[in-house]
Amino acid sequence: MTFLMENWLEATGLISGIACVWLLIREHVLTFPIGMLYALITIVVVARAMLFADVVLNIYYVVMNAYGWYYWLYGGQQLRQPAGELLPQRISLARAASLVVITLLGSIVMGYVFDAYTQADLAYIDSLTTVASFVAMWMSARKYLSSWLAWFAIDVVQIGLYVVKGMSTDSGLFFYAGLYSVYLVMAV
Repeated sequence: MTFLMENWLEATGLISGIACVWLLIREHVLTFPIGMLYALITIVVVARAMLFADVVLNIYYVVMNAYGWYYWLYGGQQLRQPAGELLPQRISLARAASLVVITLLGSIVMGYVFDAYTQADLAYIDSLTTVASFVAMWMSARKYLSSWLAWFAIDVVQIGLYVVKGMSTDSGLFFYAGLYSVYLVMAV
């Protein structure tokens, strides 16, 4: 119980994160305001752990959740069913390839910046999960089905990152490693 009391912020992040992904799976628009809450909490948690790329990522999540909320309610008119619901989309091979290139190049650049100019831990792997998550979140906001493949790969790497960070610091992050384990199952 003491562990939970000391890590209440992580526990709140865990609950809101699971709710957010569960609602995304159900294609419910409330995924976005709950995702905004999760991202705001996570900014504090990962900043304490000195995972600066994750801080940037979660600031982006706040913005993209606002965008997704708007887009799912009002955007993509040509992609909607007659009843008004936004239909899931398939991504072209060319667009998928360009997103992979963007992810790899962005990860290298961000990793270098955080490694060279900050005290960030695990700068390159943290940057990889961050840039890949930028791309996957954009895909989710646009309702691309293949975003789930991206999230699956990100979750695998993120679990390892949080376990390693959790074992090497007092900050824990075990709740977040558990959260990404749940995300991994949900992505399947």
